[in-house]
Amino acid sequence: MNERPYTHWLMKSEPDTFSIDDLKQRRREPWDGVRNYQARNFMRDGMRVGDKVFFYHSNCAEPGIAGIAAVASEAYPDPSQFDPRSKYFDPASSRDRPRWYLVDVKYVRKLKRVITLEELKAQPALADMALVRKGNRLSVMPVSAADWDFILALE
Repeated sequence: MNERPYTHWLMKSEPDTFSIDDLKQRRREPWDGVRNYQARNFMRDGMRVGDKVFFYHSNCAEPGIAGIAAVASEAYPDPSQFDPRSKYFDPASSRDRPRWYLVDVKYVRKLKRVITLEELKAQPALADMALVRKGNRLSVMPVSAADWDFILALE
């Protein structure tokens, strides 16, 4: 049996748009609007129901990991790509050949504190983690089991 290489993920959201508190209130939410092919492929091809997700606050005063969510659905076409009123509308996408996919995520818990990007970058053990590598701007990325455990131990 082949094991999937990743069962842990990190998903970024701007807290002014959608925060861990918003997810806590709503309990479950589609992770829509991803318009990067690599991030889409991670959701479409890599994520499975039950996978754990670090909920990361980006583009804010103190970016960092704020909570934990879980993948709550298999990937399905992002409906916003078909809506001409949506900022995520893609006229090149069609219902019979959708370009963009999403998964639903559900709230698990907030961390005891936000583990900041600055703190993560200062950890030699995390030097190979995509999040801390220079130039990586993906909004969805895999996290190794070792990095997941190390980060949780920082809490």
